[in-house]
Amino acid sequence: MTESLPIDGRSLTLDQFLAVVRGGCAVSVAPESRAAMAASRRAVERAVERGRSIYGVTTGFGALSDHRIPPEASRSLQRDLVRSHAAGAGEPLEPEVVRGMMLLRANSLAAGRSGVRPELVDRLVELLNRRIVPWVPRQGSVGASGDLAPLAHLALALVGEGQLLDRDGRPEPAGPALRAQGLAPIELVEKEGVALVNGTSLMASYLALAVADGQALRDAALVAAAMAFDALTGDPGALDDRLGEIRNLPEQRAIAARLRKLLEGSGLARPRAEGEGQDPYTLRCLPQVLAAVELALGFAERVVASELNAVSDNPVVFEGDEFVSGGNFHGQNLALALDALAIGIQYLASFSERRTARLLNPKLNRGLPAFLAPDPGRTSGWMLGQYLAAALVNENLTLAHPASTASLPTSADQEDFVSMGPWAGAKLRRIVENTRTTLAIEWAVAGQALELRRPRSGGRGSEAALRALRSYVRPWAEDRSPAPDIEAVRARLEDGMLLAKVRSEVPF
Repeated sequence: MTESLPIDGRSLTLDQFLAVVRGGCAVSVAPESRAAMAASRRAVERAVERGRSIYGVTTGFGALSDHRIPPEASRSLQRDLVRSHAAGAGEPLEPEVVRGMMLLRANSLAAGRSGVRPELVDRLVELLNRRIVPWVPRQGSVGASGDLAPLAHLALALVGEGQLLDRDGRPEPAGPALRAQGLAPIELVEKEGVALVNGTSLMASYLALAVADGQALRDAALVAAAMAFDALTGDPGALDDRLGEIRNLPEQRAIAARLRKLLEGSGLARPRAEGEGQDPYTLRCLPQVLAAVELALGFAERVVASELNAVSDNPVVFEGDEFVSGGNFHGQNLALALDALAIGIQYLASFSERRTARLLNPKLNRGLPAFLAPDPGRTSGWMLGQYLAAALVNENLTLAHPASTASLPTSADQEDFVSMGPWAGAKLRRIVENTRTTLAIEWAVAGQALELRRPRSGGRGSEAALRALRSYVRPWAEDRSPAPDIEAVRARLEDGMLLAKVRSEVPF
């Protein structure tokens, strides 16, 4: 039996998140978390028995929080909250995003500050372990008061009234589907509805997945840039460590060091002779521009590391039966990180497209044939590959506009400043995919250019990348549709196979 990952609301890492959400690792609830949840649950029960006024337990929600709820209606309040807040629209979220939401909600509740029964977390864990995915529409959250609508759709599936995704990704009624799996719908008790929907789980899931993808894209961009640097006979002086030292930018020094390792032993990269001029920015400023991407990634990594174990419920339960209402459900930090990462990843795409264009332009590519065509004029080579890259970069330029700079108030102005983080996350996923395709084009084009430089060869990393590329894409000896080649490279960047092959020869 596969060992499970115990969640406790305090120690979840990004690697563990990915192991569950993408790798299918099993999950369990840590024993100490069961005790903490049971203690906070007893606090809720005592508050209800004593008739205390507790937001979301014995009161309404949002602008209706001044309405007292009689004890006999306190449980139906939770069910009705979930029903009324399941107001999403649009295409369903991808299963990995929903699985991320489920794991993060379970981990947050497992911290024992939300007043829910351990059984509720057990059900989320059971759905994860059985690969049962609720149907959750993408649109509807403004990223404050929690990701209310998406989480309400998730919760609606738990109570048997929403929908699940079948094996073909189509929605099916949750009640019958759960019963077919031998699971009865959950009946929510006091506080559990608001605890399920009040949280940053969608935004945090988006960010965790995007950070992992961004790290892989940065590495793919480094290798593609090294190949292009060789193919364009770049000047290695631009990678001198002393430049980064006097710039006081550690990220610049780290990027330059990795590029030097990939270009080690190159027979193509060469210093410029006196009076020969300088390289274009897309070669000469590689360490500086990619350092900016590193900064965006570093900020996003720091935000997601804290959010993976955040309690984002409202109200929360502290010792002594103290209920504290606050704003931990607000996603402004996540929205900023998502927007910053979108801009950083767009840098990778726009930088890559410019190198691809230079490799194909006979006026700029230092002696290579026009469009790397086998017979320029009769054949067009990779001409349209750059068109596709340009189209994707233009799309990214629109998508990279920050979502978090604008707020529209909700709930009769009670919730008068919201983060808009969910849209920041949704469009970031599109930017990630566009950037992966743009980098795939540069890999294919730079690989072809390297072969046209024979008998001279590139650095150890460039040559390892070319060998990896040729495992999936044959050389361009005659015109053919480039679309299958681009898709093959894109898919191998997505699953990590290309980078794994390069690292097996040249750890960078």
